[in-house]
Amino acid sequence: MEETMKLAIFQGKGIRKTLHNNEWWFSVVDVIEALTDSSKPRVYWNAMKTRVKASDGIELSTICRQLKLSASDGKLYETDCANTESVFRIIQSIPSPKAEPFKRWLAKVGYERVQEIEDPELATKRTRALYKAKGYTDDWIEKRIRGIAIRGELTEEWKKRNVGAEKEYAILTSEISKATFGMTPSQYKKFKGLRRENLRDHMDDLELIFSMLGEASTTAIAKGKDAQGFEQNQTAAHQGGSIAGHARKELEVKSGKKVSTKKNYLFTPQSQQKKLAGK
Repeated sequence: MEETMKLAIFQGKGIRKTLHNNEWWFSVVDVIEALTDSSKPRVYWNAMKTRVKASDGIELSTICRQLKLSASDGKLYETDCANTESVFRIIQSIPSPKAEPFKRWLAKVGYERVQEIEDPELATKRTRALYKAKGYTDDWIEKRIRGIAIRGELTEEWKKRNVGAEKEYAILTSEISKATFGMTPSQYKKFKGLRRENLRDHMDDLELIFSMLGEASTTAIAKGKDAQGFEQNQTAAHQGGSIAGHARKELEVKSGKKVSTKKNYLFTPQSQQKKLAGK
């Protein structure tokens, strides 16, 4: 799901967004927090809905949709989301000096999505530029981009093979990860000390390579066996992950080092200073 669920940044504030029907939908509470700096954006949102209904007779909930977004614990929860048009309506009811800059930012984000639909290569270029700006090496970026492509190929196969939806994808992903690394994604994030961060953005080269091997093997097995439905694809996921898992264990024996590492790529000012100081 990582390719369809991202974090956008407005003036230093993270706003969760997800693709639905080929357009971006944004977390309403994140938008409110970015515009108001409220410490309780959910309370603000509930009070706002009541106020707008009383004054204008408009039910703001009807222009929103409940979509699953990642929370601080790394799990997916149903969250009030709004597309670009609906967010414009919502911010009309928020007295904030940030409203106009936010409208321009929102229009830019929406326009970028239109460009990416017309020219998919633009999305890849923007992703590369974003990782480069964060300090990742070119070699790491190439592996990460390739991993995203392999993940996309796998989810496309799952769509064709009637696996289900996001919930089933998450279960199958956990199956591959556990067979590959001996840990589910949530366990892996805890192992690395991560919270809301994307796990694969904090993997090193070998971890990314074995992730790709597990998912590429799963795709090949699903195609080769013409796996249909959730159960058959769960078997393929376990087999694909096991191929990567056996290769990982063999490398660990030969090299004398574990592939999975607690090292991550959290680029905080403190970590950058230590890196520059050679610590």
